[in-house]
Amino acid sequence: MSSVVYGMLWGFVRIIGWLCFRYRVVGAVPQTGGFIVAANHASYLDIPLLGCGMWRRAWFLGRSDLFPVPGLKAVCQWLGWIPLRLGRLDREAFGKAVALIKEGKVVVIFPEGSRSQDGRLQSPKPGIGVIVAQTGCPVVPAYLKGTYDVLPSGTMWPRFRPVTVFYGEALTFPQSKEGGDTKQFYQEVSRTVMDRIASLGGVESPTQQSSAGIRKAE
Repeated sequence: MSSVVYGMLWGFVRIIGWLCFRYRVVGAVPQTGGFIVAANHASYLDIPLLGCGMWRRAWFLGRSDLFPVPGLKAVCQWLGWIPLRLGRLDREAFGKAVALIKEGKVVVIFPEGSRSQDGRLQSPKPGIGVIVAQTGCPVVPAYLKGTYDVLPSGTMWPRFRPVTVFYGEALTFPQSKEGGDTKQFYQEVSRTVMDRIASLGGVESPTQQSSAGIRKAE
């Protein structure tokens, strides 16, 4: 039943996107297998507009305080939201994501961990590396262009601006060898994915922003 409701919402959001935001999609995700979709996060509209760009149902890892209303929280979990507790490694949430991927499902994660306050990319958290290490799954990078302009942080009502979702080619990572530096592997996965997201959007990655800041200081 949840799949039927998800499909109806998918179609509704897609139509609204076309009518209000000249919504378009560039690229596509694989039609089979389990994998992660990793995207930038600049607006509350990112989840629905990213989801309706895929021709597959997806489950979304998102901060646990995203839907504070009890009834709404339960409905969103039924539809595919996986609440993620912040400030620590939420083993329960990541365990659900790992299980879904191993079942051949699609799990969406926002590597930055929270919405950008200025629309620029933020440094990624290591969580995506944890999932890749446990599943060996590919990661499809995605960039949402325009969602910050439509609904930036601190605003209540969306503005009519164009939105485009870019999906890149899947990235694969060699499994870290037993006894290797696990933390370094997590960081390498997160950094590589974030750089690829930036490349899709034609924007600076957090690494490039840091380098530019150092040069400016010098």
